[in-house]
Amino acid sequence: MNRIFYAILYAISLLPFQILYGFSWFIYILLNYVIGYRRKVIYNNLKNSFPEKSEAEIKLIQKKFYKNFAEYMVETLKSFSISQEELNKRHTYSNLDIFKQCENVQKDVILMAGHVFNWEWFVGLAPNLRTEKTVAVYHKVRSKFWEERINQIRGKFGTIPLDMKNTPRYMMSTPNNGEHAYLFVADQSPKKSAIHYSLKFLNQETPVFVGFDKLAIKKEMAVIFCKMVKVKQGYYHTTFERILPEGENYEPMEIVHKFFHNLEETIKENPDNWLWSHKRWKFKKGIDY
Repeated sequence: MNRIFYAILYAISLLPFQILYGFSWFIYILLNYVIGYRRKVIYNNLKNSFPEKSEAEIKLIQKKFYKNFAEYMVETLKSFSISQEELNKRHTYSNLDIFKQCENVQKDVILMAGHVFNWEWFVGLAPNLRTEKTVAVYHKVRSKFWEERINQIRGKFGTIPLDMKNTPRYMMSTPNNGEHAYLFVADQSPKKSAIHYSLKFLNQETPVFVGFDKLAIKKEMAVIFCKMVKVKQGYYHTTFERILPEGENYEPMEIVHKFFHNLEETIKENPDNWLWSHKRWKFKKGIDY
């Protein structure tokens, strides 16, 4: 059944973007007006994150989010068959020289990104960087079949998929010589048992992952923030910005705070372009942790 479903999805992904975006309009209508997909979650997340905004402004952001989310869905489907050439036209990058600078001082790179649309198009990142190996850290999915298909898509562009559980061991076993770039989409919510730290993010106390902070400090790696913006429908641009320590070296949790600060500023610039449907604040400090 999985193979048949995948074959159908792949066939649909071969359709031109113009037709796929036509589908995204129907998905938008379905999510926003028919199903009301996670409407309460999205509304509460926006209201709590932007208490200064009016009801009309919140509703407008919510509406635009549904449209972006629908477009994200068909764009992710297109990843099944899109070529590197087409992807390079639709997802461009600036400040790539920063990777050569890191290589010159023999520092591997940790790339920090958030769930800003369309983060899935980082699959085409590897050929654009000046590092020998580009590794994408991911959460393992339950289905072995779909994990293999997803990793196959990532791998065809030259990215090495790496299960988060195996990431610390892998990173500690490789030399810090400027040949590796590790991509973390690191703004998701940890499981309750994995919460060890929280900070103020979008006006709310927010539990966060901190493993990348420890790895970067222990290996003395370079840290780069991926600032992604949606230029227009189907086109994105990412600027790479170096996250530097205030002193000679990073203090514990300094990278975590700077990453979430940069991400918050990016979200504020285009608030409809982040994954508001995620139950990001389901765990409350003083109650759940």
